[in-house]
Amino acid sequence: MRMLLLGGTAWLGREITRSALDAGHEVTCLARGADVVDGARLVRADRDEPGAYAAVAQEHWDVVIDVSRQPGQVRSAVAALAARADRFVFVSTCSVYATHDAGGQDEHAPTLSPLDADTMSSLEEYGHAKVACEQAVIGGFGDERSLVIRPALIGGPGDGSGRSTYWPWRFAHPSNEAGAVLIPDAPDQPTSVIDVRDLAEWIVRAAGAGLVGVFNATGDVVTLAEHLRVARDAAGHEGAAVAAPIDWLVAREVHGWVGPRSLPIWLDDPADIGIHLHSNERAKTAGLLLRPLSETLGDVIVSDKPASGLTDDEERALLSELLTPGL
Repeated sequence: MRMLLLGGTAWLGREITRSALDAGHEVTCLARGADVVDGARLVRADRDEPGAYAAVAQEHWDVVIDVSRQPGQVRSAVAALAARADRFVFVSTCSVYATHDAGGQDEHAPTLSPLDADTMSSLEEYGHAKVACEQAVIGGFGDERSLVIRPALIGGPGDGSGRSTYWPWRFAHPSNEAGAVLIPDAPDQPTSVIDVRDLAEWIVRAAGAGLVGVFNATGDVVTLAEHLRVARDAAGHEGAAVAAPIDWLVAREVHGWVGPRSLPIWLDDPADIGIHLHSNERAKTAGLLLRPLSETLGDVIVSDKPASGLTDDEERALLSELLTPGL
């Protein structure tokens, strides 16, 4: 299979490239950067510039794979390549869905309105932008030549967000001599993580098989308590896991999901719970294979603090206040 990957220098793009090369496919990466996986052909181009696709629009491609979040980039790619490629695979997101407060939504759930602009002005427009990208792909390639894949939370080796790496790291590196780790008191809250390696491998297999349509590509659901247990086991942690009430955390400006001063994976807004619950049954029926969560979290224990989560000083202060109230 001759594959044109629009990107290929960042996390998921590199994993797709690696999976495709391992499967024996011929991969060309069109990207601004130069750091592509060994074995892939690099075509340097800036997709925001006129003529970005000139070097690849004269060739025939079995499949084009795009992971962009900018509608203008996707629209220009579709216009340049619709007559030169058999199929187009677009990696979208479950953030396209209009709401996330319901459990088990499948691919027929309502989506947000598309972004009219070519570029996002803020991350609040992310879901709208991806809807516009999806519409550009299906509009240009048609239902019979388009594959749209909607992941939710992606984790595993290389996760720069810290969402899947914080808990294994924290359990392996307690902030205090007692070895206590602060966790949110939300044991029954659902979580789901798809390993980037599983996602990339399935994207390549689906592209090679000529799969078309829309698919949620998400991990299986486990409770937050189970996610934390797996992370703790992976780290070999033997100290206490100290559960803090949700209202107490929110009052102290500790938030969920991602970022500084957060407790990742946990969701502090009930309206977002459904992001972990979108059905993956259609993708699994179509061959999506998921490795055990223990393998994903066991492979992400890093020495440096991830980008998300509490610092040592923040966790120590919160633990001290929680365990010695009034002092």
